Amino acid sequence: MWCVKLPISVTVEINLLLVAVTVSALVTRLYGIHFPKAVVFDEVYYGQFLSLYMKHVFFIDESGPPFGHMILALGAYLGGFDGNFVWNRIGAEYTSNVPVWSLRVIPALAGSFCIPLAYLLVVELGYSHSSALGACVLLLMENSLIVQSRFMLLESVLIFFLLLAVLSYLRFHKAHNSSFRWFWLVTSGVSCACGIGVKYMGMFTYFLLLGLAAVHTWHVIGDRTLSHVSFSYQTLLGFTGKVVVQILVRFLALVVLPVIMYLGFFYIHLTLLYRSGPHDQMMSSAFQASLEGGLARITQGQPLDVAFGSQVTLRTVSSKPVPCWLHSHKANYPVRYENGRGSSHQQQVTCYPFKDVNNWWIIKDPGRHSLVVSSPPRPVRHGDIIQLLHGMTSRYLNTHDVAAPMSPHSQEVSGYIDFNVSMPAQNLWRVDIVNRESDREIWKTILSEVRLVHVNTSAVLKLSGASLPEWGFKQLEVVGDKIYKGYQQSGMWNVEEHRYGRSQEQKERELELKLPTHSDIKRNLTFMAKFLELQWKMLTVKNEESEHKYSSSPLEWITMDTNIAYWLHPSSNAQIQLIGNIVNWTIANLSLVVYSLMFLTYLPRRRRKVEDIPQDTWEQLVLAGVICFGGWAVNYLPFFLMEKTLFLYHYLPALTFKILQIPVVIEHLYIHVLRSPAQRKAFGGVILGVLCSVYVSYHNLSPLTYGQPALSSDELAALRWRESWDILLRKR
Repeated sequence: MWCVKLPISVTVEINLLLVAVTVSALVTRLYGIHFPKAVVFDEVYYGQFLSLYMKHVFFIDESGPPFGHMILALGAYLGGFDGNFVWNRIGAEYTSNVPVWSLRVIPALAGSFCIPLAYLLVVELGYSHSSALGACVLLLMENSLIVQSRFMLLESVLIFFLLLAVLSYLRFHKAHNSSFRWFWLVTSGVSCACGIGVKYMGMFTYFLLLGLAAVHTWHVIGDRTLSHVSFSYQTLLGFTGKVVVQILVRFLALVVLPVIMYLGFFYIHLTLLYRSGPHDQMMSSAFQASLEGGLARITQGQPLDVAFGSQVTLRTVSSKPVPCWLHSHKANYPVRYENGRGSSHQQQVTCYPFKDVNNWWIIKDPGRHSLVVSSPPRPVRHGDIIQLLHGMTSRYLNTHDVAAPMSPHSQEVSGYIDFNVSMPAQNLWRVDIVNRESDREIWKTILSEVRLVHVNTSAVLKLSGASLPEWGFKQLEVVGDKIYKGYQQSGMWNVEEHRYGRSQEQKERELELKLPTHSDIKRNLTFMAKFLELQWKMLTVKNEESEHKYSSSPLEWITMDTNIAYWLHPSSNAQIQLIGNIVNWTIANLSLVVYSLMFLTYLPRRRRKVEDIPQDTWEQLVLAGVICFGGWAVNYLPFFLMEKTLFLYHYLPALTFKILQIPVVIEHLYIHVLRSPAQRKAFGGVILGVLCSVYVSYHNLSPLTYGQPALSSDELAALRWRESWDILLRKR
C-alpha cells in the first residue's frame, strides 16, 4: 500500500533583493496614477480607439497590431468604462464615467515588473546580484520610463514583453537538464508574439532573438554529446532524430507559435469590432458589408448576381488617394484646357468620393434595347460585352483616342454625346473578372473584382488619382489606360450597391434609382480574407504625416536634446514632461563606448591566441553584448530609415537595453581590468558618486515626472539643463 511520509514540508526561497526592487518599482510607477485627471499627450490618441472598442465599432490603427489596444481595453472594461468620452484635446478633464485609475493601471504594472525582469536578466547573463541590483536602481530612477509607465500608453507594455522574451530564452538556453526548459522556450515565443502584437517595434528584438537562436541551433547540430561517440547506423539515426527534434521544437515555439498568436490577436479584434465605424471607407465593399450597420444596412438583401439591366454603383478597389465611385454629371469637359490642349467636349466622367445618385449606372446588353432585368435574369459573365448607361443622364460610358485632361498619356473617358462630328461612339466594354474561379464565372455583387476593358482600344478603365480643376469640381480623374499591365487596384472595380432595374422610362427610372435596394442574400467574408485585407491596409494606407512641435530625430535622442510636454495644469506651472535622467543617459552612452573598446581590443588579441580573460568570461561578455548592445542597436538604428514622425518615447526600448549594459561593463572592469585593491576601491567610490548623482537628478526632475508639486517659474527655469529643452513657463 502506498504511504505518505509525514510530516509534509515545503521549502521556499525568497530573494529579498528581488522583492525589494519589485515593491520599489510598484511605488514609483503606481503612486498617484489617477493624477492628473485629464488627458495626457497620447492618451488622446489611444483613447479614441478605446471608446470604439467599448462600443464594438470597427477601426484601423496603422501604427501597430491590435493587441496593445486590447490590453488597454481590458483595463477600461474592468473599470466599467462605457466609451462615452470625447477625446478631442490634450488636457481635457475626464468626466466621472471615465475610470482613470483602471485605464492607467495595466501600463503602470507592466512598467513596474520591468524592474524585476531586468534584475533576473542580468543574473541570467552570469553577472552578480550586486550588478543586477545596480541595473534595477538605475531603471527605478529613470524619469522617462516612469512617465511613460504612468499613463494610458503602450511603451511600458512593449518593454515588459521584450524583457520577458529575452529572459525566457536565456533560461531555456542555460537550463539543459531542467524539466522547465521547454516551458521557458514557449514563454519566449509567447512573449515575442505579444511584443509584436503591441507594436511593430517589437519585431526588432524578435529578429535579434531569432538570430541568437539560429546560432545556438547551429551549435546543437554540431553537438556530439546528443549521442554516443560511435559510428553505427542506429546511433547515427538516433543522433539525427534528436537534432531534428531540437530544431523542430525551436521552430514551433519561436516561429509557428508567434504566427498563430498574431493571427489570434486579429481574430479577437475582428470578432469584437463587428459594427460599422468611421474607418469603413478604407476597406473594400465586401469587408464593409460584413460589418453591422453602415454599408451592410444599405446593401442588405441585394441581388448577388449582376444581370443585364442591373442598376449598380461601381467602387474602385483602390483606396488611394481615397475610396470613390464611378460618377458622371451634367457638365462637359471644357473645349480647351489651360495648357491649350483640346478635349472632346463630351460629358465628364469622374470618380466621386461620396455616395450620390449620380453614381448609378445601368448594365445594358449591346444587342438589345431593354434597360430592365428580364425574367428570369440573364447574368453577366466573365468575357461578356456590355454597355454602361449613366442612370440620371442616359449617357453611355465611352473612351476614345483623345488625351485625358490631367493624364495626357491616357485616354479621356466620357459620357458620349453625339455632336454630329467625326467622333463615333465607342462604348463597348469587356468584363474581365480578375478573381474568378472559372472562365464563365458570373459577376457577383461586392465579391467580384472586375476590370473593364474597352473593346475598340483595349484600354482599361482606371482611376488615375489626379484631381480635376474647378471645372471638374475637384473630383478624381478616370482614364482609359492603354499600357495597363499586371494587377493594379486602381484598375479594379466592384459592384457595391445593386438592384434589378424594372423601369424602362427615364422619369420612372430616376425615381427608382433614389429608392433603397431590396431582396435578401447573406454574404460573409472568411476570417483570413478579412485579416489579409486589414493587414494590407495597415501596412500601406498611411495617414498624412505632419511636423509635430515635439517630434525629433534619432540623433537628438542619444544625448537627450529633446523632450515632450505631456501635460500642463490649466492655472499653475504644474506640468508633466517626458525627460530622462540625464546622468543615466550619459553613463549609458559611456558604457556603450567602453564595451565597444573592450570588444575591439579583445577580439584581435584572442585571434592571435592572446587570452586576457578566460574563455567562459569572454563568452559571457559576448552574450551580454548581443543582448544589451544588440538590443540597443536593433531598437534604435532602424529609426534612421523611417520616414514617419518620430518622438523621444520611440527610444525607450533601446534605452532600457542600453542601461542594462552599464552593470555589465562595470563588473567586467572591476573584476578583469582593475587589478590592484586601490584601483578597485577608487572605482567603487566613483560608482557610489555616480549613483548619488543619479538619485539627485531623479529627485530634481520628479516634479516634472509626477506633475506635482507645482514649481515656480524660477525653479522651472533652473531645471532647464539644456537649451533645447522646452520647459513650459506660465506668464503671470
